[in-house]
Formats: sequence, C-alpha cells, structure tokens
Amino acid sequence: MVFVKRLVQLDVDSTFIQQEAIELLAAKAGVLEQVAAITASAMRGELDFEQSLRARVALLKGLPASVIAEVQMEISLTDGAQNLVETLHDKGHSVSLVSGGFIDIIEPMIKTMSIKYYKANRLEIIEGVLTGGLIGPLVDRAAKAEALREFAVASAVSMDNTVAIGDGANDLDMMAAAGLSIAFNAKPVVVEAADLAINEPSLRSVISLIGI
Repeated sequence: MVFVKRLVQLDVDSTFIQQEAIELLAAKAGVLEQVAAITASAMRGELDFEQSLRARVALLKGLPASVIAEVQMEISLTDGAQNLVETLHDKGHSVSLVSGGFIDIIEPMIKTMSIKYYKANRLEIIEGVLTGGLIGPLVDRAAKAEALREFAVASAVSMDNTVAIGDGANDLDMMAAAGLSIAFNAKPVVVEAADLAINEPSLRSVISLIGI
C-alpha cells in the first residue's frame, strides 16, 4: 500500500478545544453576555467576522494581561484531540491549527503538542493591559483557507490530501479548499457545505473517517 501523506487542519475554539476562548476572557471582564451574543451571530454567518471580532475584542479593553494565564488553565481539549494529533504524527502526517481566537492563549498548548503549523490572532497588550485592539493581519475565513494552502506546501501535501475540520461559518472557505471537509457539531450552514459531519462531542472518529 502506497503511503499518502495528509495534512489535517482544525479550527480551535469549539472544535479542537471545548471552549470559546474569547468568552472566557469576556467572563473575566464582566462582558460575557454581550460577547456571547456577538459570537453566536457571527458563527451563524449573520455578521461580518472582522467587524464582529473587533467589536468583541474592544469590550476587553482594560483587562489585565495576567488573566491570559488564568484562561490558559481553563481551556480543555476536545475528547480525542490529543490522540488525533499523536496518531497523525506517529503515522507521518501533519497537523495544523487555525483560529479566529488568540495565539496568546493557545500557543503554550500548541507547543506542548509539537504542532508545527498554526495561525491565530494576537491581542494588543500595552503596559500589561489589553487595549481592546489586535496586532497584525486578521485571521478570518479567507486567512484560514490561505493558511491551509500555505501549510500544505510547507508539509509537502497536495491539496487533494488535505482535510479541514470546523464548526462555524468562519471555517467555510478552508473547508471548500480542502480535499475533504468535516463539520464538527456544526451550524447547519456548515453541515450542508461539508463532505462529512461529526455530531458527537469527540474527535475520536476522525481517523476512521479519513481512512488513516
């Protein structure tokens, strides 16, 4: 049997991890209800992602940066996530993570799992306080698709052999670009667009679904 290398790219919030990191930050800032309402609308595709993200981040203005470490301790991997990464790595495949959330929160976890390829947004912090802004290019749905192409080249995988897994409207472009797309406990618009769907709170079935 000829070995075919694959690249499996996952969304982070509510896919690779169980939580929405921005909502954990919002809880610290006392603005959870406002942020959750904007998040839900954006995930349904009702709001432009960039506008909605910047509106949510603006609500975090004044939050001490020390809360980032607290939130890092509060996030938990989705069932099967670690096993998925370990299995793919052991079998010679590649894994990438892309997030409309924040690299500030997930980078330690990513490095612990030896995931080489990842992109996420970065919070602006000045003198130990969140400014309510972001630094650098925004990771939106178009950027997630571009990241899949970039990481496919970097890992020497053809686009036909890429897999994209996500749950929200922000994942639609990368799912359309991938050779195989999997909706994970996803919004109806995402399920409709995906090749396959997982409707349980675990990533354990991914290996069998993609035939590895």
